[in-house]
Amino acid sequence: MTPPDGAPGADFLDLKGLKCPLPVLRTRKKLRALPEGGKLLVETTDPLAGIDLPHFCSQEGHELLSQERTEGGHRFLILKGQAPRT
Repeated sequence: MTPPDGAPGADFLDLKGLKCPLPVLRTRKKLRALPEGGKLLVETTDPLAGIDLPHFCSQEGHELLSQERTEGGHRFLILKGQAPRT
């Protein structure tokens, strides 16, 4: 899908209608497919995503560039960080 205006060059993930934990799981899967430094715009209607996705980004080393409430949900712009070393 094409991202809405305001996030040129970002991949887009429409997670509207999905409930916890699916927004985080699908975001993780999509970020794994992106190169380091790639951007991902995520839209969700899950009320818990406002807590879960910022926490996920912090734990996984991704940068949350922006977070905003939308009519009926949230929009997040995420910058993929370095893959964790194992």
